[in-house]
Amino acid sequence: MRNVELRHKFLSSLLGHPLKKTLPGALLALLTTPTLAAEPQQGNALTLGGGVNVAPRYSGSDENRVTTALVLDYAMRNGFFVSTTRGIGYGNNIGNLDYNAALSYRTGRKDHDVGSDAMSDGSDYLKGMGDVKGSALGVFGLGYKVTDWLNVQLQAEVPFSQRDNGAALHFGIISPLYSSSKNTVTMALTSSWGTSNYMQTYYGVSSSQSAASGFTQYDAESGIYAWSMNMDWTHNVNNSWSVVAAAGFTQLTGDARNSPLVQRKASPTGSLKVTYRF
Repeated sequence: MRNVELRHKFLSSLLGHPLKKTLPGALLALLTTPTLAAEPQQGNALTLGGGVNVAPRYSGSDENRVTTALVLDYAMRNGFFVSTTRGIGYGNNIGNLDYNAALSYRTGRKDHDVGSDAMSDGSDYLKGMGDVKGSALGVFGLGYKVTDWLNVQLQAEVPFSQRDNGAALHFGIISPLYSSSKNTVTMALTSSWGTSNYMQTYYGVSSSQSAASGFTQYDAESGIYAWSMNMDWTHNVNNSWSVVAAAGFTQLTGDARNSPLVQRKASPTGSLKVTYRF
């Protein structure tokens, strides 16, 4: 009963003025980074928290942007979840095989600089390219626990709105390098593949865009567009409070690497969050 009261108080404070104006956009912004399937919860759990994310202004930018990171993850015993990193959906497992399906969101891209709290990516370097609208996504994932130290996972992003933005696939190898009652360190290697529509949307330059922006016309074909490595460290202060730190980098490849929009082929990423689990 006490946990239920704490949840209500915490949510009420989060939704109070002025956060209630910025929360929806911030939550949607956090749904854009592919997060491979998490293992199903053993019971109902609510995790709340916040911190900062550091990432390029857009994929290929040579400038970084620091944004607010809000964490909200409610996982039910029956497999349903609502999460700022996983979306709204259902996940479960059959033996070593886990699966999930969720409704999520891929943010758009502006052709000018955007603020730290803006939901979309954007840079002045893209002036004349026009805006890319965000997409509602169906995210479908499969994972298999090969051994205690090796998991393989596959995730598909299929847009329900703005379908011309294209679909993407992410294949990941995840390894828990260290685990104790206080600390967990995990490494993930991910390759990402995009359809021709996806590649043209985010890395291509059409004839009209070329005329407006000055970039050379460029046709980007389907294929693997990025390799990523991420290290995550979770430190459990006690049974409720945790500090979660992540660092990684993304290496563009294929037609994405050669795009005239790309200023930096390898980009660092990072985040630091504090969470409370009820």
